[in-house]
Amino acid sequence: MGDILAVKNISYRYHNTIPALVDVSLNIKEGERYAVIGANGCGKSTLLRIMSGLLTPDQGSVTFQGREVSEKSLKDGIFLRFFRAGVGYIFQDSDVQLFCPTVFDELIFGPLQLGICKRESKDRVEEVMKMLGLEGLRDRPPYMLSGGEKKRVALGSVLTMNPQVLLLDEPANGLDPRTQCFLTELIFELSQAGKTILISTHDLTLISEFQPTVAVLSEEHSIETIGSAEEILQDEDLLLKVNLIHEHMHYHGKTLHTHRHSHYVYHRHPDTEH
Repeated sequence: MGDILAVKNISYRYHNTIPALVDVSLNIKEGERYAVIGANGCGKSTLLRIMSGLLTPDQGSVTFQGREVSEKSLKDGIFLRFFRAGVGYIFQDSDVQLFCPTVFDELIFGPLQLGICKRESKDRVEEVMKMLGLEGLRDRPPYMLSGGEKKRVALGSVLTMNPQVLLLDEPANGLDPRTQCFLTELIFELSQAGKTILISTHDLTLISEFQPTVAVLSEEHSIETIGSAEEILQDEDLLLKVNLIHEHMHYHGKTLHTHRHSHYVYHRHPDTEH
């Protein structure tokens, strides 16, 4: 399969002075599971915002299905609808994404904006509410939801548009273990159903389960390397260099010992076994 979403030589600075990304290139194939990992502040969220069309890079290009995504192209109503229907972005902070009076309104907003008829939009909402266990929350205001419920509604508001590509910024961040497990399983099911998935994360356990192609961002805001999950997770020198694991020093008697700590257990999701 060919590339469905790509960035080439992307660079971006905040306030024209603070570097966030330096000469970053990625090529994501249709149906691929992909992850961008790196320490806090390395530029992961900025990269996803650029790929979603919410930010314009200072230099470099973004393409979706071979068509350039730019400030100019996004002013074209036909292209904008095509792009928004094809690429869905889930913010790290769900509060940024939720603005409608009720959960139902949040879920139906996207498809209606795409010009989908009200009947089909309602059918999509019912299907997504059932998928995400939101039936009992349909009339509740988003501000009255828990963090995990907000995350499910934010994801649902994108799924009702049925995009080909899902961009998820730190999807498991701040969630309790049960909600993390539910969300991880759901993302995997969406991948198995043919969706192209790109996540940003510093959660190495999520990487070990999801088994994506992995791009590693350095603290200098550039691509350190790209490889399989297994290759990346087994390279402790690399993970230490990009600040995803740390060295712990302690004494046994008078002898100083150093151990590397990664705070994750390496294992595969059963469906990734060959």
